[in-house]
Amino acid sequence: MRAEPIESADDPRIVDYRDVREADLRVGDGIFIVEGRLNVKRLLCGSRFVARSVFLTPTALAALEPTLERCSGSPSIFVAEASVLKEVVGFDIHRGCLAAAERGGEDSLDEVLGRTGAREPQLWVALERVGNPENVGGIFRNALAFGADLLLLTPHCADPLYRKTVRVSMGAALRVPFARAPEGAAALRGLRDAGFCVAALSAARDATPLHDFEPPSDRLVLWLGSEGDGLAESTLRAADHRLTIAMAPGIDSLNAATASGIALHHLARGLGRVGAPG
Repeated sequence: MRAEPIESADDPRIVDYRDVREADLRVGDGIFIVEGRLNVKRLLCGSRFVARSVFLTPTALAALEPTLERCSGSPSIFVAEASVLKEVVGFDIHRGCLAAAERGGEDSLDEVLGRTGAREPQLWVALERVGNPENVGGIFRNALAFGADLLLLTPHCADPLYRKTVRVSMGAALRVPFARAPEGAAALRGLRDAGFCVAALSAARDATPLHDFEPPSDRLVLWLGSEGDGLAESTLRAADHRLTIAMAPGIDSLNAATASGIALHHLARGLGRVGAPG
């Protein structure tokens, strides 16, 4: 492992990290930024993404040295004092550690369906217009915790590799596969043709209470909408089942990430993907 010292914010070697908040929006550059020691560790070890470089303080370098020595690939390692790091990125970085990684190509729904065996048990989560990065990050974290195989993202969902999404997900967005899907009803037709049962989460009073629902198939998609608007009527009509989470009187909705955790836990237990602690 060889760390290259950076003494000036103008050094061209760290151009990927310049003005990180703006870099978050430059999806066309083909990279994304990962922030924090834990998330950088998860990028380097066990992620499907390739790290281009790591930019960190001497203290963070000492903490991550064992990970950097055993990680696959050969990312460039740049080390700078905290004041230089802050000048480059434009703000104080949590625990003095960033990485730049290659986005690579994104799968479509048709591509992942083509690779999935016709009888292979699958638990997928689909998001419809969930535009809040923190909600998307929380849903990724729940998907990893409860054994989901894939996240489907319809148009107008937050970028799964946005820095805040990855940070809130605690690195789960780097580990749980995701794919792009068309708007609800069109995607549901393709899923049903592939043998999936689609369960849509709804606040409607006539929906089936989640606690009364047992998955009828081991190929299941949980479909979630945004906290504000929920799912489109066309999606709800096309779903095989509409599920609702029982709540206290006067409360009609939950944060999307919270709702996903409750629903995924129930479904994952029904499918035998999680068990009792220990």
